Amino acid sequence: MPADPPATDLAEAVNDWFADAARPLPWRAVDVSPWGVLVSEFMLQQTQVARVIPRWHAWLERWPTPADLASAPPSEAVRAWDRLGYPRRALWLHRAATAIVERHGGEVPRDLDDLLALPGVGPYTARAVAAFAFGARHPVVDTNTRRVIARAVLGQEHPGPPSTTRDLAAMGALLPAADAAARTFNAAAMELGATVCTARAPACESCPIAAGCAWLIAGRPEYDGPRSAKQARFEGSDRQIRGLVMRELRAAHRPLTRAELDATWPDASRLDRVIATLVHDGLAVAGPDGFALPES
Repeated sequence: MPADPPATDLAEAVNDWFADAARPLPWRAVDVSPWGVLVSEFMLQQTQVARVIPRWHAWLERWPTPADLASAPPSEAVRAWDRLGYPRRALWLHRAATAIVERHGGEVPRDLDDLLALPGVGPYTARAVAAFAFGARHPVVDTNTRRVIARAVLGQEHPGPPSTTRDLAAMGALLPAADAAARTFNAAAMELGATVCTARAPACESCPIAAGCAWLIAGRPEYDGPRSAKQARFEGSDRQIRGLVMRELRAAHRPLTRAELDATWPDASRLDRVIATLVHDGLAVAGPDGFALPES
């Protein structure tokens, strides 16, 4: 196997490339608040950038601060989330905004432990906000970053199943010492994986670190190691039924009876089960008049 590319050379090359290649994503602008960064990180989870951009703009226009969102009922957050998917993220973002108001005077905290203590904020989101909103030197690892490291450093086509401890250590070993360069590299590695070092059709001829890429030097061998579990197909799944029920609840602005929800899915027992999961997750509330979005 070829020698690993020196971490400093790899980071510098990727950062230099990023200076011209970075997409002008709105949450990357210098005047974006930490709240804007936090909202973007919630929205970008398992959702394509193109779908997030208009929703992010609309959200911040309506709720430019955590206090603005916290003062609104959770039902409005779920409605505004619209069809971004995984609407529990809207509830968690609302709860995070409430916690920011109650614990931090309405300002997104910069300390990693304080961020991790916010509802709905996990290790990735906390590190991303600390790094991108406040410039703190923390490794930030997403799926794209893991793929870049797997290919450039490990010589593997795919990174295999994620491991928070292993992935953070691998990124930490590449992270520049200076805070500003580290912040840039976190974003640049993600961008490289999203736009050049893609999963199915990597553009190796356009890659700024191709000359030192262990996978490319090895002849781009096919990956034969363990793989992450694939998500079940959407059509006919409980996720699809949840989406159909949530669409009706968002549009109604009043409780809907169980009979009114019959049209969403023909299998009554599955529909009952899905409605029960929505109630359990806090996305729907059962009352004497039927089912509605949560108001508190």
